[in-house]
Amino acid sequence: MSTSRDRTLSGGAQPSENGYDTTALELVAEREGSPNTDVGIVVIGRNEGQRLIDCLLSVKAQTARVVYVDSGSKDGSLEHATSLGVVSVALDNSLPFTAARGRNTGFATLTARWPDVRFVQFIDGDCQLHEGWLERARSFLVENEKVAAVFGDRRERFPDRTVFNALCDRDWSGWPGEVDGCGGDVMMRVSAFREAEGYSDAVIAGEEPEFCVRLREKGWSIWRIAGDMSRHDANMLSFRQWWRRALRGGYAFAEVSFIHRNSPFTIWKHDVTRTVFWAAILPLIIVVFDSPSMLALYPLQILRLALRDGFWKAESWRNALFDGLAKFPEMQGIAKFYLNMLIGRLQTIIEYK
Repeated sequence: MSTSRDRTLSGGAQPSENGYDTTALELVAEREGSPNTDVGIVVIGRNEGQRLIDCLLSVKAQTARVVYVDSGSKDGSLEHATSLGVVSVALDNSLPFTAARGRNTGFATLTARWPDVRFVQFIDGDCQLHEGWLERARSFLVENEKVAAVFGDRRERFPDRTVFNALCDRDWSGWPGEVDGCGGDVMMRVSAFREAEGYSDAVIAGEEPEFCVRLREKGWSIWRIAGDMSRHDANMLSFRQWWRRALRGGYAFAEVSFIHRNSPFTIWKHDVTRTVFWAAILPLIIVVFDSPSMLALYPLQILRLALRDGFWKAESWRNALFDGLAKFPEMQGIAKFYLNMLIGRLQTIIEYK
């Protein structure tokens, strides 16, 4: 899954020389006798700065088997990871960077270095792993042999900093139970990962739900369990960042639903349909038939969404407003995907930070 041109570096420098808090690292030796010895962790990142250091300290506190995969960072992320004693891989920059490619490379590196690993926790470099999560996730997979992947609650570290962080925090909400897909932070069974042949390197967004479709096609299930798993730092400070993130979401809707258009486990077809209606078909009808009165459908839709979530709650109106507005950047992402497919253009990663 990784290429020979990816560079692997073994961590070895003394973290204290760089001024890092080494308390977490000192706990690793004490944990070597824990059940987590058959669990490894893959961290991916790109220009995450202090967030990456916080992430690596949180995972190193729970297991020594950690691989960091870097996608062309310019902020010294690779050097920081190596200094913290983490096996670090620099992706070959002659190939397009994707989170999927990073995770596949990390998985290959981890399982080659520690062949006895049975479970792999994937986590993004802007997240911190909650203490005790590995034990809970591992136990669930051991007890449920047909479950390929398990994840818990991912919450924002600073949900009150901006309205955009608050919106992102809401995206992580969900009920425990069997689900159709997962996000970037998830523990996976090594055998299931191999059977479904890992993430699709070429998928630039929504690679986790896309992979979950293939897992479900092979008879595996995906579960969300109650309790904290990780803390995420979206660091969304502007409307432009929110717009870019929604655009990426639309691109993911289009690409993943197209890839699995004939699968009984397909996802996001309805999301694409709704977005196309609200952000393309309805505006076209208004313009072509000169029907400005139909603009009233937009505030009525916002009212409907707010009523559904709780009329008297301020966040219901905030969420309804942004859910309605999000259809336009999502439509931009959908159009971008189909235009790329039409002209044969390769899409690079869509970043919002």
